[in-house]
Amino acid sequence: MEQRHLGRTGLRVSRIGLGTLTWGRDTDEHDAADLLKAFWEAGGTLVDTADVYGDGEAEYLLGQLIEGLVPRRDLVISTKAGSVPDPDRRFDGSRGHLLAALDASLARLGTDYVDVWHIHAFDPFTPLEETLQALDLAVSSGRARYAGVSNYCGWQLAKAATWQLAAPGTRTRLASTQLEYSLLQRGVEREVLPAALDLGIGLLPSSPLGRGVLTGKYRQATPAGSRGASEHMAPFVAPYLDDTATRIVDAVTIAADGLAVTPLQVALAWVRDRPGVAAPIVGARNAHQLTAALSVEALSLPDEICRALDDVSAPLHRYPDHDWSTL
Repeated sequence: MEQRHLGRTGLRVSRIGLGTLTWGRDTDEHDAADLLKAFWEAGGTLVDTADVYGDGEAEYLLGQLIEGLVPRRDLVISTKAGSVPDPDRRFDGSRGHLLAALDASLARLGTDYVDVWHIHAFDPFTPLEETLQALDLAVSSGRARYAGVSNYCGWQLAKAATWQLAAPGTRTRLASTQLEYSLLQRGVEREVLPAALDLGIGLLPSSPLGRGVLTGKYRQATPAGSRGASEHMAPFVAPYLDDTATRIVDAVTIAADGLAVTPLQVALAWVRDRPGVAAPIVGARNAHQLTAALSVEALSLPDEICRALDDVSAPLHRYPDHDWSTL
């Protein structure tokens, strides 16, 4: 699998990442082992997790598989901290919480360091410089090799990255930012992606297949056993089952038919090769789904197909995102 630099750093990652959102919940240890082995054998290196996935079980499962199945040195492990199970405060970006969460993640993963450590979301109740200091301490102590953020909007990302570049002392440059990005969700193009490109931050798209909808599986009905049929995941899929999504999925399907490939391959190739993207994170639930996603490696979409997909899925961005003189 082709390797790419993560932002403006020396770290290289596989251009498709393996997500573990369902590990320890919908994906058991046997399926997790099959997923990791298939990913590694295909040349994949980037494995993304978080301390809250499966209430910590995702990290624990990954830790059990490291060395016994896949050598630690062959993986680029990314995890996240900051989400908390508190209805009154969903995110805790305090230095104390973050560093304690990192130590707990390392214990579950059974490793001395993570390759990339992300702040899971912006915490409006903690000074940003305190949150960022946790990243500095994690890297300077060797517990994390690189640092990034997740679910930061444009101004939050720009402020955080600029602080790290401009503040006095030794600060850790942001290597990456992780947000949802697909043909069904192009909101990052408004402000986040331009900021990331300007600041040299690599984008790691989550849900690159539109929460599974871009595979075309929901065109006629909701398949049994799919996320859309799951009680706890159905609300996650539902926003992408409207008329707008249907129009985009139809266009992806037409493109796939013309190229003699699958809608999954078309949708994944589109987001993988967008400017600023380092590696889409694919959250396959079993090895069969992952193999289908990894088959995109040899596919590059023709320019005319990309333009057609861009047009049918284009979000409405007006002032001040476009040149005001053209409005």
